[in-house]
Amino acid sequence: MQSIQPVRIIKEKTKKSTTPLMEKNMKWILPMPAVIFVGLMMVMPVCYTLWLSFHEWSMSNTQEPVWVALQNYTELFQDKTFLKSLWLMFYFTIVAVSAQTVLGVLLALLMNKHFVGKGLVKTLFLLPMVATPVAVGLVWVLIYEPNIGVANEFLRAFGFPAQEWLASEKLVLPSLIFIDIWEWTPMVTLIVLAGLTTLPKDPYEAALIDGANKFQVFWNITLPLLKPTLYSAILLRMIDALKTFDIIYATTQGGPGTSSQTMNIYGYVLGFQYFKIGQASALLMIFFMIVLSISIFTILIRNKAGASL
Repeated sequence: MQSIQPVRIIKEKTKKSTTPLMEKNMKWILPMPAVIFVGLMMVMPVCYTLWLSFHEWSMSNTQEPVWVALQNYTELFQDKTFLKSLWLMFYFTIVAVSAQTVLGVLLALLMNKHFVGKGLVKTLFLLPMVATPVAVGLVWVLIYEPNIGVANEFLRAFGFPAQEWLASEKLVLPSLIFIDIWEWTPMVTLIVLAGLTTLPKDPYEAALIDGANKFQVFWNITLPLLKPTLYSAILLRMIDALKTFDIIYATTQGGPGTSSQTMNIYGYVLGFQYFKIGQASALLMIFFMIVLSISIFTILIRNKAGASL
């Protein structure tokens, strides 16, 4: 019995020394496999794309990628089609997200009031978001159809001439922006509505006592308190709008000509139609840096707004 006691003592000491260490770091240990897996799934494609961006390759099995250093990047910035696609991407994103933010706030203020069927309205608001983007694009192709489309029937009903929405160089991008606004304004509305439900009531009671009108209450109380929520909604929508591919490709494929060819569409054309994998990879790396920079900038503004409250 005496010889067994030292063994028990050693086991107890080992158990006491390891258990607190495991318990203290459990929040890091348990999710670590998933974090490593997701990290590899994100880092490896980015690194491979970065490597390809310094090479010239046409997806040939017989020809190895050829090192060209920064040639792909310099050729892109000398390419007028690329510069146009860059401008179209920013134009699409800025106009769509700005309209969605304004409409989202207005609809959220209306839905924040108590009325019959409020839950049903919230459910219906989800329908555009849960629909498949390609299906949404095909539906809007029918709506914009020049001869039998609902959009032109609506114009004819008010005496206006029919338009070639997706076939006109001037109207194609506004038409695509309208589709994006229709599909994603409910998302901004629901995010802002969630933010409105968490606002404190004391400032509103004080404003009513001071005799402030509705606009003054919104401008001086509601809007400043909603800034962190708004920045979160803008960040999510901006990243998603920059990456828009499916709706544009399903409706116009970047046409007519290059009138709706954003960076995503042009990257697809370079990679899978012209087989310029190096230039397509360089374009994607530029796109990645743009999205990353905008995300970091928006997050910093959001944190600053949250700290000032």
